[in-house]
Amino acid sequence: MDHAPVVTAPGLKVLAHFVPGAKVIDFLAPHTHWLDIRYCAEDDEETFYRELPQVDVLWHVLRPLTGDDLAKAPALRLVHKMGAGVNTIDVAAATARGVPVANMPGANAASVAEGTLLLMLAALRRLPELDRATRAGAGWPSDPTLGETVRDIGGCTVGLVGYGNVAKQVERILLALGADVRHTSTRDDGSPQWRALPDLLAESDIVSLHLPLTDATHGLLGREAFARMKSDAVLVNTSRGPIVDEAALVEALRSGSLAAAGLDVFATEPVPADNPLLTLPNVVLTPHVTWYTADTMRRYLEFAVDNCERLRDGRDLANVVNQVAR
Repeated sequence: MDHAPVVTAPGLKVLAHFVPGAKVIDFLAPHTHWLDIRYCAEDDEETFYRELPQVDVLWHVLRPLTGDDLAKAPALRLVHKMGAGVNTIDVAAATARGVPVANMPGANAASVAEGTLLLMLAALRRLPELDRATRAGAGWPSDPTLGETVRDIGGCTVGLVGYGNVAKQVERILLALGADVRHTSTRDDGSPQWRALPDLLAESDIVSLHLPLTDATHGLLGREAFARMKSDAVLVNTSRGPIVDEAALVEALRSGSLAAAGLDVFATEPVPADNPLLTLPNVVLTPHVTWYTADTMRRYLEFAVDNCERLRDGRDLANVVNQVAR
């Protein structure tokens, strides 16, 4: 007598809060016999709330995850941040519900470091302005102010505010280019390159932010900080938008007390159409994507699958940022 084959249902239901490409699908294909992965675009609230009550694991990107959201996920056993910063997750609410929150420290460091260099160069060398001029046929003869304003990174002092995985990758790149690199962090680490923040701001031709968003770092760079910086300095932010007082930044860029900025992150995301930063010619903008490369996505998926395997097998989870009862 023939028997129908036994089909085993996947052991874990995962809601991936992003739209997958072919490389993501291919990477995860060998795991779909035990992972039931559903995908949801970050702005697709209907799908998000339809899937949320059933999922064991949420692969979280940037769309804020609130306590109300967590209350709608009674089966949730893990929130896994696809990245390092967990400021977009209500970690306290997750802890209260006994849900571990894990992150992926260092997984996007190489990509964000390269994106930081991209913004540094684009702002320092006035790339948006030159691109517009060339497209308009107005690039010749060359603007004589280029020889007065554009700098080589190798001739600059670069100040790194924060000194974690990304900042250290940026430092290695900058040193290879000949830059003089300083850094600041929560305390003097004994390095001759360490500076207190006020001194770092005053000495640097480029200031690059690499901090988590906390109560202590919210609004860290405002009018007082910009007043300490050189008038021909460049600010680069690839960390979190609210670390910078945007109104003060706009004022500094408009008045000429700051030369330029390269920004991947903003106080409000998506950026509102009336944000004055969008109108300034001395600002280079990208939409919080310096981390978003095929290489980083592969590293993220490796971390995410590993923690799902740990959850499935009853082993300790990696990189958990909160303490929950077991």
